[in-house]
Amino acid sequence: MRNRRKMRSQMDAIDQINVTPLLDLTFLLLIVFMITMPLMEYGTSIKPPEMNAEKLPDDNFKSVTLTSKGTIMFGDSVVTQEELIEHLRQLKVAEPKTSLLLRADGSRTYKDVIELMAAIRRSGFEDVTLVTAQEGR
Repeated sequence: MRNRRKMRSQMDAIDQINVTPLLDLTFLLLIVFMITMPLMEYGTSIKPPEMNAEKLPDDNFKSVTLTSKGTIMFGDSVVTQEELIEHLRQLKVAEPKTSLLLRADGSRTYKDVIELMAAIRRSGFEDVTLVTAQEGR
């Protein structure tokens, strides 16, 4: 009996950390995130913006229109994309506080609208307001 007590009192402390539970937890979390992340990415519900926006600005604004046939209009005149960029650069220099409204026909593809917005950004206009129809019309 005496030898047992002597053995217990002579035990040394372990100077290494047992990482097995930490690794188990890490692998468990890795597996959980590998399974749930694809579901979260594709299962997220989004709401498109409502169509009833605020009233258009009455002060200094110009409009760019993309018609259903794909023609670009700056104000009331038909222009090419290169001419539009040049007109907008001149407008930005002459009237830097001008707001720009982009109107696009609903039958045009998303790609067409994005390409027009990229052309507008190349001309120096960073903020473009997209014009939509009122709800119920």
